[in-house]
Amino acid sequence: MRYADVILPLPLANSYTYRIPDELESLVTPGCRVMVYFGKRRCYTALVWEVHDRAPQAEQTVKELYALVDASPVVRPIQLRFWQWIASYYICRLGDVYKAAIPSAQGFQPKRQLYVRLAGDYRQEERLLALLDGLKRAKKQEQLLLRFLDLTHALEPGSVAEMPRKALLEQCDASAAVLEGLLRRGVLEVYEKEIERPRVSKEWQEIAMKPLSEAQAQAFAEIQTVFQEKAVCLFQGVTSSGKTEIYAHLIAEELRQGRQVLYLLPEIALTTQIMERLGHYFGDRLLVYHSKFSDTERAEVWNRLLQQEEPVVVLGVRSSLFLPFSKLGLIIVDEEQETSYNQQDPAPRYHARNAAIVLANMHGGKTLLGSATPSIDSYFNATTGKYGLVTLTTRYGDCRMPEILTVNTRELKRKKIMKDTLFSPLLVEKMQRALTQGEQVILFQNRRGFAPMVECRQCGWVPHCVNCDVSLTYHKAYRTLTCHYCGYTIGFPTRCPDCDSEELRLQGFGTEQVEEEVARLFPAVKVDRLDLDTARTRTAYERIITDFERGKTQILIGTQMLSKGLDFGRVSVVGILSADSLMNYPDFRAHERAFQLMVQVSGRAGRREQPGVVVLQTSQPDHPLIGMVQRFAYKEMVRMQLAERSQFRYPPYYRLIVVVLRGKQESVLQEMARLYADKLRSRLGDRVLGPVTPPIHRIQTLYLRQVVIKVEIAAGITPLRTFLEEVQQSMQAEPAFRSLLLHYDVDPV
Repeated sequence: MRYADVILPLPLANSYTYRIPDELESLVTPGCRVMVYFGKRRCYTALVWEVHDRAPQAEQTVKELYALVDASPVVRPIQLRFWQWIASYYICRLGDVYKAAIPSAQGFQPKRQLYVRLAGDYRQEERLLALLDGLKRAKKQEQLLLRFLDLTHALEPGSVAEMPRKALLEQCDASAAVLEGLLRRGVLEVYEKEIERPRVSKEWQEIAMKPLSEAQAQAFAEIQTVFQEKAVCLFQGVTSSGKTEIYAHLIAEELRQGRQVLYLLPEIALTTQIMERLGHYFGDRLLVYHSKFSDTERAEVWNRLLQQEEPVVVLGVRSSLFLPFSKLGLIIVDEEQETSYNQQDPAPRYHARNAAIVLANMHGGKTLLGSATPSIDSYFNATTGKYGLVTLTTRYGDCRMPEILTVNTRELKRKKIMKDTLFSPLLVEKMQRALTQGEQVILFQNRRGFAPMVECRQCGWVPHCVNCDVSLTYHKAYRTLTCHYCGYTIGFPTRCPDCDSEELRLQGFGTEQVEEEVARLFPAVKVDRLDLDTARTRTAYERIITDFERGKTQILIGTQMLSKGLDFGRVSVVGILSADSLMNYPDFRAHERAFQLMVQVSGRAGRREQPGVVVLQTSQPDHPLIGMVQRFAYKEMVRMQLAERSQFRYPPYYRLIVVVLRGKQESVLQEMARLYADKLRSRLGDRVLGPVTPPIHRIQTLYLRQVVIKVEIAAGITPLRTFLEEVQQSMQAEPAFRSLLLHYDVDPV
């Protein structure tokens, strides 16, 4: 008797054993999927982890596999190793990893479509002519058949004589009943055919790459030298230095060696621009993979990698790490500092940058981390010798860095100069000049919606979400108040429900309000907005970016989506409307992120002929961080942050693990969090902080508490994981605590 250990797409840590029916013994292998019953009546698509002949102790209770889903494995052994590492390091369930890697229950099945073809007996011209004579009384069938023959060139030697059923009916303007008549006669036949998503039409061939500048060529050579000694290289290149072109040369070299490349981006939105640039060089060797594609479209990429094992470059986001690579030689993590690489909900909660390094190492490949403003963690690893370091300090074409001008908004508001406007006179002047000269403007405000908060002037009432501990954001376009955590939405009230006052005022401003004021100041100018509200779909984002690239849009307003690697040639002015909101955030990484965002956004300004201008509006112009941004003093910022983090035991000197506890009853949650922290402290001592109430202490009807663990970098994660799970099990053995939820966030960002 043979058995299969399977993992289920459920938050379960263990595999489960099932008997393999005799008729499936030769077919069930590790990496293929099977249908199993779990529980009383629930049927799941499970993945086979191991096949063996070890009979369980209570064999009579072992269920039998219900059916085989895949004729061959859809997951490689190296992928299973990677899944295991994700589950172990990030303290999550193997079932969660499986569900994230293959999100569709049906799995990565190729798309199939109904096709119509000429039956074999009627491929002979004599038989066909005789048939046509017999169809004189069935005029519609005759017309449909003649049109089919014409469209498919059926009578020409070597023709396939087939076409999609849907297309045939549309082009012939015929009904399904007419087609059915020909099918019953046996003239035509319908069958299913596997079809592929259209790829880049151009075949890849060795074409001349765009020549690198002297500085780029030197950086390219230094990266190759680093890879001879180290598996990871941090590539720090200033904005507009041409990092993408260097990436392209590195990719070409890997393809020539017969190896695969994974090019990771932090946002789906960035794939369009990069795809166009890389597609020029690599043609059909370029594959794109992300969640905005349908399961069917992703299936085709998955199956191509699984079946052909050819040298290709995959352009994708963090989910691309789970693809079935066979010869992965290089992973490029572009804009490696971006927090978007960190997966939050649902589990597994992993960091794609760190996971990429592990995956590349499993394949014997290299990892290149690229950024103009690297994360402090990566820069620390590079300067201490763990990673290699290559820097590129000049922009392509010797274009100068933009001039950054600060505006004291507090002083301007005190003098009533900015009383009823979001824009300083300096910013308006620079925008006007740029527009007059046919140039473009980018305005950055890292809040979407019209206003983050509504308040009653009389009693101070503020509308809050019923599910979360947050105020509702006003979206003027829809006259609604919306929660950006759970989506709860209500109409905008005309009166205060507490005091019946009509004096409701808006607090703060978002991208919608910026758009409205720009339209008022520059009515003749085409304006567009790039945020989560306007770019929810792939096509919407592509339209916004394409219009701005082609000059159809003169002013682009956006959130941090603007900062991530976009390249525009005609932007001469960038406005950062509220630097204070970036800096004044209760997080030890707030200043690091604020610096990165402001520098990245500033980097969108400037052309080869002349440097751009950045107008930075802040109420704290003398803040040290603002001065560092003006000077592009990255190393100075790093030194300041490292000094603080060393003193207070933060990364990169210590590893952080945030334990998040959630429950519907706040009193029970508070008690469990206190007991849980005490149990941890019994072994870990002062490495445990909390429990603390997070700034937002209720999300989607559940209350939250956090316990923070700070452990030495040298400490192993495996014994710590074992201890944490023991404590969790002992706590949840208590009936009062069984309903509470708990998860771990390892290396949070």
